[in-house]
Amino acid sequence: MWNLFKKNPENYPDFWNKYASYFDKEQPEIVDDTTFVVFDTETTGFDQHKDRILSIGCVKIKKKRINVAESFEVYLDQEAFNPDTVEIHGLIHHERFQTISEERAIRLFLKYIKNSVLVAHHAGFDVNMVNAALKRNNLPKLKNKVLDTGVLYRKTRLVTNFIDPNKNYTLDELAIAYNIDLKDRHTAIGDAFITAIAFLKTLGRLKEQRIKKLLRY
Repeated sequence: MWNLFKKNPENYPDFWNKYASYFDKEQPEIVDDTTFVVFDTETTGFDQHKDRILSIGCVKIKKKRINVAESFEVYLDQEAFNPDTVEIHGLIHHERFQTISEERAIRLFLKYIKNSVLVAHHAGFDVNMVNAALKRNNLPKLKNKVLDTGVLYRKTRLVTNFIDPNKNYTLDELAIAYNIDLKDRHTAIGDAFITAIAFLKTLGRLKEQRIKKLLRY
């Protein structure tokens, strides 16, 4: 079925067209009017071509509040297994999670995020993994604006004269700096929640005009 989309790139499935239609609207430039989706992926490894997503976890932020009731979490069928990463993410091959196909996970993820601003820690990796999954299903890349909490946090350090422009701060370092509980670390939904708290605390340190600029471009 999916081969016909590859032959005719404009003939995308309804769920993609529905997702894309949300971007016809003008996006807000004020934080309180913006819906953020903070997300994390757990994967079989770090190679976007060979490795696969094992789980996706998301939480929504509206009016600077984390809406736990609207959280999102899916586990994907494991097409690839890397025992070296089990120690990190804790997802064991054949463990009894209710899993769904990659294509189904993509459908649900796009339906959930709509045109929200995506937020992740070291966001490039998570976005690349999702885009790789989209490509495997003959779909274009994500259209959402993306913010990286690592980059945002570094901006606050520069403002306070703790200048280390080349340092890539880990999520653990942000959690320690902000006194955030790490008990659910290395689960997709747990990391998304930790990142959401860090994101809100970081926004509190940035000037409003800088935030508006981030949302505009």
